[in-house]
Amino acid sequence: MYAKVDSFTVAEQELAQIAKVFSHPARIAIVKLLAERQECIVGDIAQEFPFLSRTTVSQHLQELKQAGIIRGEIEGVKVCYCLDMPKLAYLKAQFEQFFGGVIKFDCNC
Repeated sequence: MYAKVDSFTVAEQELAQIAKVFSHPARIAIVKLLAERQECIVGDIAQEFPFLSRTTVSQHLQELKQAGIIRGEIEGVKVCYCLDMPKLAYLKAQFEQFFGGVIKFDCNC
């Protein structure tokens, strides 16, 4: 089966997938929290967002983990999450390259 997404480069598809992961403000807030604390247990993360259920927080963590943005290590009965810094550095470079190519054009639109 032919999918239209196959018409785009691998880099374009990857940027789109990562942008989709960051499309929810809860996931952005979780990444910021993990950056501040270096690592965190699910319960601690959930307490920071009392307006979200623990299940919802877990779902957001799973999305971030599947995208490779965070890593989760099991510590007893708890899962401790941290940022995957090499992956974030790679993503930063990809977005800088993308925006560098877009912004360099002088547009009077």
